[in-house]
Amino acid sequence: MTKGIAVTATGLLTGAFAYGAVNLAPTFWEVPMETRLSFHAELMKMNSPVMLTAMGAAVASSLALTLQTRDRERLLATGATLLTGASFLITRFGNVPINARIKVWATTSAPADAIEILHRWDLFNRMRTGTALAAFVLLVITAVAQLDSRQRPVPAPSEPDDARRDEVEA
Repeated sequence: MTKGIAVTATGLLTGAFAYGAVNLAPTFWEVPMETRLSFHAELMKMNSPVMLTAMGAAVASSLALTLQTRDRERLLATGATLLTGASFLITRFGNVPINARIKVWATTSAPADAIEILHRWDLFNRMRTGTALAAFVLLVITAVAQLDSRQRPVPAPSEPDDARRDEVEA
């Protein structure tokens, strides 16, 4: 059950980040700066609690899976925990401070270096999307590997070659 929760939470997180990176971020560059800033500020009002919850669920479920597994699964789950944690840290210390600045710019005006700052926001966004995706892939590998090992039939003990050859010749 923990594995399913970890895969689902991390998949949802990755999907949300990927949607933003593939659809929203490029669109932001195509609209006037005032539109971008006001939309970005409004989006963050809803996005912040939703993404915080998604990141928390991904980190917590990956950590729980790490504590419940052993060997290869534990290594993969540990990697996923570290990567989802990295997504959180990148967001908290990279994107969030810039979001706070954007919120101010939306009601005042953007500074002269706004474009540079917005490019930095995009970089952080791509980084957190990449770390979330990598975590998701590790958890999917864990889930699939577990299914594969359960579905493989256990081979019957083989007879010595001489016994098989005698049986064929008879």
